[in-house]
Amino acid sequence: MVLLPPVEPMLAQAAEAVPGPGLLRDPAYEQKFDGHRAILFTPAEPGGRVLLQTRRGSLVQDRFPDVVAAAVEQLPAGLVLDGELLVWDPEAGQLSFEGLQRRAAARSRSAAALASRLPAYYVVFDILQQDGTELLALPYRERRRRLEVLFAACSLTAPWTLCPMTTDVAKAREWLENWTDVSGVEGLVVKAMGQRYVTGARAWTKVRNGMNCIDCNISTRLRQAVWAGRRGVLH
Repeated sequence: MVLLPPVEPMLAQAAEAVPGPGLLRDPAYEQKFDGHRAILFTPAEPGGRVLLQTRRGSLVQDRFPDVVAAAVEQLPAGLVLDGELLVWDPEAGQLSFEGLQRRAAARSRSAAALASRLPAYYVVFDILQQDGTELLALPYRERRRRLEVLFAACSLTAPWTLCPMTTDVAKAREWLENWTDVSGVEGLVVKAMGQRYVTGARAWTKVRNGMNCIDCNISTRLRQAVWAGRRGVLH
């Protein structure tokens, strides 16, 4: 079955603490970005359009022409990715949620100008379809492996960013404890390595850090990439 929009994304329920291996079998911990959830579709056939769907099913690819152009240039056909849209403010030298809101509300005529001033990034944390074959029944472990292979095989650069992930609960807790006050990441999403992707299900766990912070290493890499004039991949 070929996935077509709208696709209901899999969701997370809130928790107050990081669940360890004793509460969840083979857990994986991803950094949770404070952006806009989006599912990206590349066309399965020549001449098709790249589509960008919001969490609630609206199509917004006309508001992110920079992401669409990068998808046409870098991504293979028949691909469906799940991730988070972020916007970088070069003048402020940091991620900007206000800038993201402006990009999301832009009309087609102003979208290109805004993209040049406030470039968008797409943090990818899941792959739902590859080569026109849907992958929802595969365990997260295999979907993550395929995602990492995709980034390496296609030498993906910005705006594509592979979401940081660890299976080490101590490392996950360290991420929460060591975040600075740079806006961008709001906590963790915890998944089971053997978990299928169930559309619409609230079956992941999210843990907020309470500070709306970002890992300083990611912020530094993004800043360096922008200042160097080559918006590079951050994983």
